[in-house]
Amino acid sequence: MPTGIIGKKIGMTRIFKNGKAIPVTVIQVEPNYIVGIRTKEKDGYSAVILGTGEKKEKRTPKPLLKIFEKAGLKPLRVLKEFPLKEGEQPEVGKEVKVEEVFQPGDLVDVAGKSKGRGFTSAMKRWDFGGFRKSHGSRYHRAVGSVGAATEPSRVFKGKRMAGHYGNERVSVLGLEVVDIIPEKSVILVKGSVPGATKSYVELKASVIANRRKGKRKLEKAKKLYASQES
Repeated sequence: MPTGIIGKKIGMTRIFKNGKAIPVTVIQVEPNYIVGIRTKEKDGYSAVILGTGEKKEKRTPKPLLKIFEKAGLKPLRVLKEFPLKEGEQPEVGKEVKVEEVFQPGDLVDVAGKSKGRGFTSAMKRWDFGGFRKSHGSRYHRAVGSVGAATEPSRVFKGKRMAGHYGNERVSVLGLEVVDIIPEKSVILVKGSVPGATKSYVELKASVIANRRKGKRKLEKAKKLYASQES
C-alpha cells in the first residue's frame, strides 16, 4: 500500500472523546485507484501514482487517456504520487481504501492549496503592525520605506510588500488521525488543514513521526485509543 492518499476537505466540526471536545477536519476519501507504478529498476525509486475524482474524456489530454485505458480506468481528475511501503507489490487499477493506509492514532502531513485572497495590502499579507493610529499621522496602513535611496537605489528581491495573497501550496505537519469511518470513507484529522471546502488535499505518513515531538504525540495517541478499546 502507498504511504498516503488523496482526499477532499469537507469542513470542520468537533467530536467528544473521554469528556473532551476535539476540533477535527472532516476529509472525504473518494475512491483512489492506482494509475501507475514507479520501480527501482526503471525509475530508481518505488512509488505509486494515485488518481481520484471523475473527469470527462473530452477534457482529458490524449496521452493521459492512453494511460487510463492501459490501467483499465476511466479518466480521473487528480493524480498524485506517493512512496510505497516496504515489501508492497501493488496492482495497477486496484482501489486503495483509507483504512488500508491509516489507523486512528497515526500522524499525518496534510498538503493543499490555501484559499486565494487576491491582491492585499502588506498589513494583511505579512501581518505588519502599521503606523500610529493617532491624529496627525498620514501613514496608518502604509508599507513604509522599501530601501530605494541613493544606496542601494533599488528594491531588494523578496521585499515584503503588497501583492497576491494565498492560492499557494501549504503543508501542515504531524496532525493526529482521530477516527476513520470506513463505511463512509471519511477520515477525521485533529486541527485545521489548508484549502477551501471541497478542495483536494494530500495525506501522507508524517515525516516528523520519528522526531522527539512526534514520538510523544504517537505515545499519547496510542494510550488514548488503548484506553478506549479496553
